[in-house]
Amino acid sequence: MLTIREAVPHDAEALHELYMRHLVPSPPEEPQDMAAWAAMLAQFAVDPGYHLLVGELEGKIVSSVTVIVIQNLPRNLRPYALIENVVTHGDFRKRGYARALMDAASAIAKESNCYKIMLLTGSKLESTLRFYEGCGFNSDDKTGFIKWL
Repeated sequence: MLTIREAVPHDAEALHELYMRHLVPSPPEEPQDMAAWAAMLAQFAVDPGYHLLVGELEGKIVSSVTVIVIQNLPRNLRPYALIENVVTHGDFRKRGYARALMDAASAIAKESNCYKIMLLTGSKLESTLRFYEGCGFNSDDKTGFIKWL
């Protein structure tokens, strides 16, 4: 049974492994500072708008999603949410874990009175695009742009 919870500082190494092996196409070659990762996870825990969710199966983090609630002036001061870093370990895909995390992220946005959730994906795979559509997202309403820094 998948357990969904907010990430905590001791998840740093497991999240690093999940991201570097299953999310980032070409991970950085330099060693990562796990103390810095843990410190950042601690900061996320005190930010009420930042939610790094993990899906845990038998003590192993197998999936993750980040949802950030952003305060907003238009739309009657209703915030919006941004979803990023949706990832599931390759050995655990097609089991509904990412969908469960996306549902949890959407619930956070609803509870926060968000009027929309935005999501970008770099994937061109039809299966990934269908997954996001199945989660209720569409690619018709807006056009997304990225400027890499």
